[in-house]
Amino acid sequence: MAPAITLAAEAPKLSAANTGFMLICSALVLLMTPGLAFFYGGMVRVKSTLNMLMMSFISIGIVTILWVLYGFSMAFGTDSGSVVGWTSDWVGLSNIGLTELWDGYTIPIFVFMVFQLMFAIITPALISGALADRVKFTAWSLFVALWATVVYFPVAHWVWGAGGWAFELGVIDFAGGTAVHINAGAAALGVILVIGKRVGFKKDPMRPHSLPLVMLGAGLLWFGWFGFNAGSWLGNDDGVGALMFVNTQIATAAAMLAWLIYEKIRHGAFTTLGAASGAVAGLVAITPSGGAVSPVGAIAVGAIAGLLCAMAVGLKYKLGYDDSLDVVGVHLVGGVAGSLLIGFFASGKGQSEVQGLFYGGGLDQFWKQCAGVFAVLAYSLVASAVLAFLIDKTIGMRVSEDEEISGIDQAEHAETAYDFSGAGGGAARTAASAPVADTASKKVDA
Repeated sequence: MAPAITLAAEAPKLSAANTGFMLICSALVLLMTPGLAFFYGGMVRVKSTLNMLMMSFISIGIVTILWVLYGFSMAFGTDSGSVVGWTSDWVGLSNIGLTELWDGYTIPIFVFMVFQLMFAIITPALISGALADRVKFTAWSLFVALWATVVYFPVAHWVWGAGGWAFELGVIDFAGGTAVHINAGAAALGVILVIGKRVGFKKDPMRPHSLPLVMLGAGLLWFGWFGFNAGSWLGNDDGVGALMFVNTQIATAAAMLAWLIYEKIRHGAFTTLGAASGAVAGLVAITPSGGAVSPVGAIAVGAIAGLLCAMAVGLKYKLGYDDSLDVVGVHLVGGVAGSLLIGFFASGKGQSEVQGLFYGGGLDQFWKQCAGVFAVLAYSLVASAVLAFLIDKTIGMRVSEDEEISGIDQAEHAETAYDFSGAGGGAARTAASAPVADTASKKVDA
């Protein structure tokens, strides 16, 4: 029998399996933003719950429209100077065929576009946790629009766009350690340095009002993160996506345990807030590294990140910056740790043959990771601070002190998260239980 003739480079064909897989992953990533809203919403005081939910949900609306109009083109269009992309045919998602494939892959451009849209949505939403209790909703909405345009779209091109300088340098970021987590964490630090501390910071109790809500949000984030990470390989043909899926679970578990052990040694208790925060720290750290490290390496990445993030969240009290919900301590520190640890733990048997120091590869990849990490950190920090400063000097970033004390939910949204007035269930019972209800309300508001 004559040998079969194969072409040197057959053009990819649309894969129904990969297309369906990526659409499911896109939906999972979108679910992460409501999950984040619950995670943050449970961590604030009761009078700020709705505002935290809305700060995440408004990102879905604003970023979706900007991504369609020009964001996708800026992030993934034809490179210009290794800094930003632009493809005029993609403006408004015009002139894209239904079955036109993303270059080199077996999924349509529309599928790649919508998957990346979900990343663009959650990244500014991550920033909101640092600003809890004190930012005008209109100012936040304007900040999201400007920040996505000036910071996220270009940085996404640096890291993932063909021709982007970090992409061409060989910086490894599987699913967003630099473009998402360091970017958001540095932005959070830049903004809070401009807008200042909450009223009563380090004086008044600011405990989470609903730890069950925090745990629910963390669980949704953990679930959605499998789409976030495994889907970033844009298919399911060679096992790398499966490796990332496995490593995501492993690192998250290791980070949660490391955080809880640190917490028990340092503070004497295993808290639910610590478990939720540790899990998120592990998810953050494995995001850039999970395709490059082995499962044992994932344990190391998760454990190291869990420990470092647990230590970092207390720095705000020592250094005096008010990062309300520890965005800097978890996302910035976790993103830096996960990105830099690639330089040590890359096995050469995952997404590429690149090996880290512990696998005989020297420090070459570590220095590349440093370049990507600190460039994104510096740019996002400065650009975000400038945007916050300009907004503050024009329309003002903060609500008034009286509105902050009385509750940002009522001031900005004319609503409250919980209605205690009907707790009695009848005229006589309501009257009889009114003092109890009032007392409960005051305790929750505290």
